[in-house]
Amino acid sequence: MSIFLGLGSNLGNKSQNLKTAIKLLDECGVRTIKQSKVHITDPVSKVPQPKFANQVIEIKTEHDPKKLLQIIKLIERQMGRDRSKPKRKGYERARLIDIDILIYNDLKINKRNLKIPHPRMRERDFVLKPLKEIAPMLN
Repeated sequence: MSIFLGLGSNLGNKSQNLKTAIKLLDECGVRTIKQSKVHITDPVSKVPQPKFANQVIEIKTEHDPKKLLQIIKLIERQMGRDRSKPKRKGYERARLIDIDILIYNDLKINKRNLKIPHPRMRERDFVLKPLKEIAPMLN
């Protein structure tokens, strides 16, 4: 098994935001070994907002899932993601960058702030299509 992250952006230069996130991950010991092409998708939100650029990457890292999540949150903050405003279910905010841990080897974790595999991954074409592109064996 491998580790897969989902990346998304719908503000600013979306493709560049994805590239920047990958570069920052690499600087933190999270090496990308495969990446899907960038997929442009409609937002799932009920609030009108710009389309998303989505991508899935396969990574290698020595970090455990908890440390990886800390790194992801740090990168999201560095890139300007604002989690301070409350959100209501179905009303996601637009964002410069969103990084989700989709799969971490064969681990199953169900904690309040960390759920692996990602609980809604199988419901989201914007995750499944790029994931299938780089890991077809994970149908």
